[in-house]
Amino acid sequence: MEVDSVLLTILGTLAGILILSGWVEQIYKGYKTKSMQDISKFLMIFIAAGSALWLIYGSIVSDVFIIGTNIAGLILMIIVSTMKRRYQKTVNVQ
Repeated sequence: MEVDSVLLTILGTLAGILILSGWVEQIYKGYKTKSMQDISKFLMIFIAAGSALWLIYGSIVSDVFIIGTNIAGLILMIIVSTMKRRYQKTVNVQ
């Protein structure tokens, strides 16, 4: 079954936007409340590891959507973990 390249482009773009939107919302909420207390460290570790493996896979198969989404995902995970550390230190100091 042959799939149109335009359809694949739309599908890949939408998939990336949907996956990353949740993290953008979480970052915004965390910035507003100055709390990332409800974010599990293990969740972030597992998602970051999964994103790194998907990035390797995407590089091997040369899939720009997998590569782009997972680079963006790793960047968002770094932002979330930085915010989590910063806001936990703020709470512990007070």
